[in-house]
Amino acid sequence: MKRRIILTGAFIGMLAIILGAFGAHLLKKYLSVDQLNTFEVGVRYQMYHALFLLFLSTQKDIAEKTLKAIYNLVVAGVLLFSGSIYLLATKDYTLFESKIIVFATPFGGFLLIIAWALLFFTILKRKS
Repeated sequence: MKRRIILTGAFIGMLAIILGAFGAHLLKKYLSVDQLNTFEVGVRYQMYHALFLLFLSTQKDIAEKTLKAIYNLVVAGVLLFSGSIYLLATKDYTLFESKIIVFATPFGGFLLIIAWALLFFTILKRKS
């Protein structure tokens, strides 16, 4: 499981850098300043959670079941939160209906919050 967490964290981080460069260099010709700022929020949160996964992989006293739950919450949260932000920021150039996607962003954010809370309470319950 830890290998999967590290690989996913590294992949999500690499993809965040690629998307950040894509936004900064290619999309700036096509998107407004507000749209670019929105796109960058998706990149930022994606990178935060790539680092979160890498941190998670260093934890030795977390049960496998809990690791898996946090991992799944983070992956789903990043896909929904950052993915929907990317689509909303580029909606003028994509075929996605923004009225449908707009609900994915808060739900993805909620999954990320639950992942952090699960880690918090798991570590809080540990005996020092």
